[in-house]
Amino acid sequence: MPESAKTDSPTNAPELSVSELSQSLKRTIEDRFGLVRVRGEVSGWRGPHGSGHCYFALKDEGARIDAIIWKGVYGRLRFKPEEGLEVIATGKLTTYPGKSSYQIVIEAIEPAGVGALLAQLEERRRKLGAEGLFDDARKQLLPYMPRTIGVVTSPTGAVIRDILHRIHDRFPLHVIVWPVRVQGETSGQEVARAIEGFNALPEGGKLARPDVIIVARGGGSLEDLWGFNDEVVVRAAAGSMIPLISAVGHETDWTLIDHAADARAPTPTAAAELAVPVRADLLAKTASLAARLETARMRLLERKSSDLRSLVRALPSGEDILAVPRQRTDRAGERMRARVGAILSERQLRVSRAGSLLSRHSPQAEFARRKEQLSSLSGRLSRLAPQLTKTPREKLQRMDARLRIAILNRATNAQDRIAPQRERLADFQKRLRNGVVSVCERRRSQYTSLVQLYASLNYKSVLARGFAIVRDGAGSPLASAASVSAGMALQIQFADGAAAAHADGGGEPREAQKQESGAQMRGARPVRQAKVQGQGKAQGTLF
Repeated sequence: MPESAKTDSPTNAPELSVSELSQSLKRTIEDRFGLVRVRGEVSGWRGPHGSGHCYFALKDEGARIDAIIWKGVYGRLRFKPEEGLEVIATGKLTTYPGKSSYQIVIEAIEPAGVGALLAQLEERRRKLGAEGLFDDARKQLLPYMPRTIGVVTSPTGAVIRDILHRIHDRFPLHVIVWPVRVQGETSGQEVARAIEGFNALPEGGKLARPDVIIVARGGGSLEDLWGFNDEVVVRAAAGSMIPLISAVGHETDWTLIDHAADARAPTPTAAAELAVPVRADLLAKTASLAARLETARMRLLERKSSDLRSLVRALPSGEDILAVPRQRTDRAGERMRARVGAILSERQLRVSRAGSLLSRHSPQAEFARRKEQLSSLSGRLSRLAPQLTKTPREKLQRMDARLRIAILNRATNAQDRIAPQRERLADFQKRLRNGVVSVCERRRSQYTSLVQLYASLNYKSVLARGFAIVRDGAGSPLASAASVSAGMALQIQFADGAAAAHADGGGEPREAQKQESGAQMRGARPVRQAKVQGQGKAQGTLF
C-alpha cells in the first residue's frame, strides 16, 4: 500500500475541541483530587485583591502550585497567611482553562506547627519594639488606691469570678466589666475596642471612668492566646491613658500585650491583687501608725515638761532679775530731771529775745510804712494814666476808620457782582416761560389730533351712523354671509344695545351676494330676512 494512503486513512480517536478537552481535564482532576491537604511555604502573598479574593502560591524545594482563597472563606479564617510562613492548606484541586494551569482552592489553612506561629510572633515583636511600644520609659505607675476598676474579659468564664472574688476579699471596689471574646478570630478587635472604650469615658460622667484596667484570660495554647498578639491589641494597650494590667494565660504564657501593658500579672487573680491593696492590712497598719503617733506625742510632751522644769530651776528669782533695771531706771530719772531744767532755762531765754525783736517790728509800725508806700505809688499812677491811655485810643480810632472803609468797599463790590447775575436770572426765567407755553400748545394740538383720529376709527361711531355688528353665539364677529348657517344663533350689536337672532338659511351664492350688495348700494331692500328675537318686543327684519 502506498505511503500516502496510510497517511490519509481515518483513525478511531474522536475529535475534541480545546474547550471540551479543558472541561474533561477539569472534571478528571476535581473528581480525583476532591479534597487534599498540602504543606508548603506562602509565596507571592499581597493580601486580599480588590475583589476580596486572595491569590498566591504554595511552594517547597522542588515545586510550586497556585492557590486561591475566596473572599467569603478568607473572612472566616482564624489564621491569616503571611509571606514566607509554612502552612498546611486544605482544599480541592481544579484547573483554569484560560491559562492551561491547575490550582488549589483553599477552604482552610493553618500554620505548619508551632514554629511558624513563633516565627510570626517574633517578627511582630521586633516590628512593634522598634516603634518604641515596649519601652519602659512610657509605662505608667499603677494607682495605689483606685476607686473604679475596669475589667476586659469574658463574662462567662472563671476568670471574672476569680477577679471579683479576690477584689471583694482584699478591698471591695466598684468594678466595670466590658464583655469580649477572649478566643477566636474577632477577639483581638473586641479587646482593642474595649480598651479604647474605657479611655473614651469622660471624667465625672454617668458611668465612672476606671482608674486602672485589667485585661484577663485563662491559660491556653499559643493558638488560643493568639488574639492577644494581634497588632491592634498591642497598639490599643500602648496608647491607653489609663494604667493597664495584663493578665493573659498562666505564669509561663507570654503575649505581646504583656510587653505593651504598664504591668503584667502571672494570673488574673494576681492582677486583682496587684490592682488593689488589702483593706485589713491597711486598717491594721493605720491603727499601728496611730498608736505609734500617740506614743511619740506622749513621749514628746513628757520630754518638753522635763526640759521646762529644768529651765525653771535654773532661772534666777524675780527680785534679782529686776534689781539692775530698777537701778538704771532711777539713774535715768535723775538725769532726765536735770536735763529738763536746762532745756526750760534755754527756752525761756530764747522767748525773751524773740519778744524784744517783735517789739521793734510791731504790726502798727509795719502798717504805717506800707500805707506811706501805697500813697506814693498812687500819686505816680495818677500822673502816668493819661499818657498810658492816649496812644492805644488813637490806634483804635485809626483801625475803626480803616475797617469802615473796607466794609463799604466790599459791599459795593458785592452789589456790582450781583447785578449781572440778576439780569441773567431774569432772562432765563423769561425764556423758560416762553418754552413752557410753546410745549403746552404743541402737546394740546397733538392731543386734539389723537382724539379726532380715535373718534373716526372707533367702531361705535360707525354704529351711531346706523350700522350694526353681527356676532355668533360665542361672541366672535362674522365677516361674511358664507359663515352663517341655518338656525345659527346670532348676536346683533347696535349703537344703543344688542339683540339676539336666529338665521333662516345659509349663505347665498357669490353672484346673489354681489347682486344684493349692488341693491344695497342702489338703496334697494335685501331679499333675505332673519327672525329677530329680542328680549323685549320684536325688532323686525335684519336690515
